[in-house]
Amino acid sequence: MKTVLVVDDSRIMRNIVKNYFSDMSIPCQYLEAADGNEALETILKQRIDLVLLDWNMPKLSGIDFLKKVRGIEKFRKLPIIMVTSEAAKYNVIEALKMGATDYIVKPINGKLFRDKLSKILI
Repeated sequence: MKTVLVVDDSRIMRNIVKNYFSDMSIPCQYLEAADGNEALETILKQRIDLVLLDWNMPKLSGIDFLKKVRGIEKFRKLPIIMVTSEAAKYNVIEALKMGATDYIVKPINGKLFRDKLSKILI
């Protein structure tokens, strides 16, 4: 069973992301983090197969989390998908340069979400 870490400072958004995932019928265990620091603690303690990451969060932003994680050898290939309202082209480019596997803009388009995630998890 895959373990998915959903990182967003909004509990509602974390639930929305998990619901989209549940609709895909891929058996997963979900872990949650409300900010980048909490997410970093989680991936250091547990095996994670995929991170769904918001950009704007308190304490440690998604982009700063991404930079830190990609600097750790064992996480270089960990799939990390940004799921964020930051839709500007330069944000997308920055996230991909920093090592994001893919980028999904909120509000989430269900078909796009399924398409992008099925490439990674199946």
